[in-house]
Amino acid sequence: MKILHTSDWHLGRSLYGRKRYEEFEAFLNWLADYIREQAIDVLLISGDIFDNTAPSNRAQELYYRFLCRVADSPCRHVVVTGGNHDSPSFLNAPREVLRYLNVHVIGCMPESIADELIVIPDRQGEPELIVCAVPYLRDRDVRRAEAGESYEEKGRKLIEGIKAHYSDVCKEAERIRRELGKQVPIIAMGHLFTAGGQTVDSDGVRDLYVGSLAHVEKDIFPPSIDYLALGHLHVPQKVAGCDFMRYSGSPIPMGFAEAGQEKMLCQVEFDNGKPLVTEIPVPRFQELETIKGDWEHIAARLEELKSKDSTILIDIVYTGHQVMGDLRDRLDELTAHTELEILRIKNERIYENAKISSIDDETLADLSIEEVFKRCLDAHDIPAEQREELINTYREAVLLVQEEGTGLEEEA
Repeated sequence: MKILHTSDWHLGRSLYGRKRYEEFEAFLNWLADYIREQAIDVLLISGDIFDNTAPSNRAQELYYRFLCRVADSPCRHVVVTGGNHDSPSFLNAPREVLRYLNVHVIGCMPESIADELIVIPDRQGEPELIVCAVPYLRDRDVRRAEAGESYEEKGRKLIEGIKAHYSDVCKEAERIRRELGKQVPIIAMGHLFTAGGQTVDSDGVRDLYVGSLAHVEKDIFPPSIDYLALGHLHVPQKVAGCDFMRYSGSPIPMGFAEAGQEKMLCQVEFDNGKPLVTEIPVPRFQELETIKGDWEHIAARLEELKSKDSTILIDIVYTGHQVMGDLRDRLDELTAHTELEILRIKNERIYENAKISSIDDETLADLSIEEVFKRCLDAHDIPAEQREELINTYREAVLLVQEEGTGLEEEA
């Protein structure tokens, strides 16, 4: 049995206002072709299928068209779990229809743990794999809030709740395995942040919970798990160096900071119960480049890129000493009638060995929501000793607003 693990597609995501549907479509076409050519049996998608809770019609079209292509391929089962960017009700709405295509959707933690267990049969109908399809676990799914709790207490209870949930799900998987009477592999899915997980700046990875105390250690996962298919972090990586605990990472760069990464999928096969993991490189469908330096360096690099006969998306970071109020005009003139698209210009000017950031060319699209809040703190001269508590409170408010789109809608 060949199993393919992917995550964090973020369909519909834009880059500084530029739509990226062509990239997403190219990736999904490549993935569907790979699944057919390599005769993949099971596809696991570990959360963040969409970039927001109300995906555009184009993003939905890409998703459903891909699932139909896979259903018409050798791939026998697809398991989709919700991430923190996804709307559980949106993912779950068509799941009864998708089940006829052997697409199993778990958009949020169900009422019954049994609904997270999927037994995958082989081509002869004999059980061959047990999947613990654990989606993103929201705070209220695993922790009872109490007035007056510190952030440390909340973090501890979150970790305890996440650990208890995986323990319960895996116990049920072990019970099923005992009933089957053979050593069927157990794969667990998840969408969370493990301790020591690697991220990059501006990758769009949201904090799942307030603070970093809810970054879980690998020992919260029961030893009965033969392979752990995680999502949330965009950098492909092992969990604490463990070969069978993996983040597949995002398949396309979500920002300029990811441009140098090799994107991949994880292909898993079992040999006498032992998982063998192969990293499958994903082609680059759109070139991204950051050019950082003074005007001479930036202009020279742009001239070099003009010779390439393809669209290149560019991030400009000006670090020269000379004050250049006409930087944007110069760049527009230099790139006119070319395939170069400058998506962001950051103008950093240096006076007397002190680095001062100019925001003349900066827009809200250039900033994360937390960066906007920190700018407000700067503007009001909030002292450093008050900032940590204010930022944590702000993060908590943001998470509540974000989860209105991923959970409260189900209760309405």
